[in-house]
Amino acid sequence: MPPGSVTSFTARHPAWPLTALLVGYPVWWALGLADFSWIILAVPMVAQLLAWHLSGQRRLAVPPGFGWWLLFLIVAGVGIAAIGVTAPGTVTSPVSHRVLSYLNRSSDYLAVTVFLLYAGNLTEQELSKRRFAWMLGLVGAYAVAGGLAGLVMPHLHFNSPLMYLLPHSVRANPYIQASMQPGLAQVQNVLGSAGGRPKAPFDYTNTWGDCLTILLPYLFAGWWDGWPGRFGARLSLRRQRLALLATAGIATIPLLYSLNRGAWIGAALSVGYLAVRFALKGRTALLAGLATLVTIGALLVVVTPLGSVFASRLQHGRSNNLRANLSSLAVTDALDSPLIGFGDTRQERGSPNSIAIGPSLKCPTCGQLEVGSTGQLWLLLVCDGFLGTAFYLIFFGYGAWYYRHGQGKEAVAGVLVIGLSFVYMFTYDAAGAPLGFTMLAYGLMWKGSRSRRELTVTATP
Repeated sequence: MPPGSVTSFTARHPAWPLTALLVGYPVWWALGLADFSWIILAVPMVAQLLAWHLSGQRRLAVPPGFGWWLLFLIVAGVGIAAIGVTAPGTVTSPVSHRVLSYLNRSSDYLAVTVFLLYAGNLTEQELSKRRFAWMLGLVGAYAVAGGLAGLVMPHLHFNSPLMYLLPHSVRANPYIQASMQPGLAQVQNVLGSAGGRPKAPFDYTNTWGDCLTILLPYLFAGWWDGWPGRFGARLSLRRQRLALLATAGIATIPLLYSLNRGAWIGAALSVGYLAVRFALKGRTALLAGLATLVTIGALLVVVTPLGSVFASRLQHGRSNNLRANLSSLAVTDALDSPLIGFGDTRQERGSPNSIAIGPSLKCPTCGQLEVGSTGQLWLLLVCDGFLGTAFYLIFFGYGAWYYRHGQGKEAVAGVLVIGLSFVYMFTYDAAGAPLGFTMLAYGLMWKGSRSRRELTVTATP
């Protein structure tokens, strides 16, 4: 397809990049491109945004608090100046590896920025907020299906078609293997024996748990009042709601077997938050549906082996010392470069298990663990210092505060998603899909607010 035709198609169907990402997410995952899909699809979005601006067809807007995000991007960009510096308590590593990691992360930040601006500037006719929320909920349903598949076939993985096109030296990269060798689960020894922890359609179990819990609220925001399109018209509203509750209830099974304690906490907080918001808004039907979901989840834990899995996971916390040590080192590194950080992560010198420089056969977790890999907060501190971290947190905190009294279900879900990102930042890295979906949640809140203002202006004589 010629480049001009791509721009023309985007002009006629401007919502197609968002639809391609969300509806087609399992396809991106199977191709090994899920992590890169944000960057790939940001290209036609940038072209369309420029076309709108240069032609004067549409006045482009920015969301509330966007200036704070721009300041964060500036600090993240300046961090390249410290990319060659060895941080305190870390080992020397090839600068070329750091540069590639820096470029990849920076591309992700820019791509999700484009998604935010593009989604918020689409009109209600081009992409309704209801359909937008429905597509986010659909990715949550994909995560439920992938989680169940991971429990049934934990050892299933395969090379994506693009994997065969890469040179062998590139295939050996762990990051490339995680993306280009999709699998249904991570087989790890957490409870004393090897077991599968679901991850499809994402690369890691922690990412799966993060994305599952921030996307499931959109089942209520986008699915409760009926599914858009012809498929929804074929089913009665009662059957659609039953399917919603069944999907959310079944999600309890892979969520518990994922052994993600952070996601468990996030799920509990989500239920409490939604119950309060639905009660305050008088949404008795939604509140009843949520109560039904809680009852189903409680019964599954009580009458099935899920209860023993939950109790056993609480007794096995071998990663706690490693996380605490790496988090402390991230703060130390940020104190050494408080304004711009070090541009990229570093590898720890030694570990709580050994003073050895690197891992060994007897101690594979000794030494050279990645500082900044145990949570978004620690990643920001190492890469962007205290200044960049502050700008990042202020942007999302301002968005949650600004839309805290939002009237639509998309605002209720969006504030929850941003709130969960603050909970997860201590345990999960958000770079990639979690940050992308959080940005889309921000964009949906902004889009809903804009459409309501436009309707108010139109209705006022």
